[in-house]
Amino acid sequence: MTREKADQLIGQGKVFGALVVPPDFTSTVTALTVPGTSQSPARPVLSVLTNQSAGSIGSSMASQAAQRAAHAASTRIGAQLVGQAGKQGTALPPAAELLLADPVAVQVADGHPLGTHSGLGLSAFCYSLVLVVCGMLGANVINSQVDTALGYLHNDIGPFRQRMPVQHTSRVRTLATGIALMAGLSVVMGSLVEATTVGVLGMDASHLGLLWLYSVATIAVVGIGGLSLLAAFGTPGMLLLTLIFIAMAVPTSGATVPLQALPGFFRTLGEFEPLRQIAGGMRSILYYDAQADAGLARAWSAMGIALMAAVLFGFLVTRFYDRRGLHRIPLPAAPATTAQPAAAH
Repeated sequence: MTREKADQLIGQGKVFGALVVPPDFTSTVTALTVPGTSQSPARPVLSVLTNQSAGSIGSSMASQAAQRAAHAASTRIGAQLVGQAGKQGTALPPAAELLLADPVAVQVADGHPLGTHSGLGLSAFCYSLVLVVCGMLGANVINSQVDTALGYLHNDIGPFRQRMPVQHTSRVRTLATGIALMAGLSVVMGSLVEATTVGVLGMDASHLGLLWLYSVATIAVVGIGGLSLLAAFGTPGMLLLTLIFIAMAVPTSGATVPLQALPGFFRTLGEFEPLRQIAGGMRSILYYDAQADAGLARAWSAMGIALMAAVLFGFLVTRFYDRRGLHRIPLPAAPATTAQPAAAH
């Protein structure tokens, strides 16, 4: 591809690196064996471009592969030039023969420079992981606090234990209350995360308004998904939440080890695992000027689909439980009525 196309793909995080062959490479190589030149010819150069914004490990793997290819090509080109000079009967001075043993210089450059406070391209992944954890913790806290307010759980405050009277309500109403609280809590948590990482820790970030909106939306979607799983499965729902958003999501996020270096199972799983979509959108905001084609559009679409699926699943299951009479605490039985004897007159 052209250099412009390569720069575009690097600037969208779609490639891990590039090996650049300059336009005058052939003429520069040919000049190495031209006799009668008074000055030493310029050494041809191959440039290896890295892209830490697409993942430091993936960029390192691509850089190593490109450098090996460039050095192998240099050795092969030198052997061909020496062979051609011998066939033509051209006498090469010792300095030229030494140069032709490895005629091409290989230079490594950063194809998409990042700021000094970008964690070598890992700040987007770390920030995304913090948002996911905040959503999980928020769902757990809201679920326990709502149950405490309804009298299903004790509330321990220091050495004191409080038990509220049981409030009989439907599962659908309980889930709706939790979702509303999660929406409000996500605003607080998203604001605190951005203020801490950008304001206190000094993380390199632009588009602060979009970053705040994205942070709040991510926490809300993860939290609502967690509340739906807890409403449907109870305590085991937290285990499912951990498996979906942490255990299976971290290795398939593509932010540490590239998906191309993983087995086929993880590559397939990475197509719909939430952390990969979240981290892709975060990289677009932090590294790629919030370009939609750099992962932001896909991230918004994935979050919208996940939100609708979580809400639909949660309310369908809780509605089914309510209609079947599967209340969390059985309703008290109505007192039996006894007939009263008529008064004698």
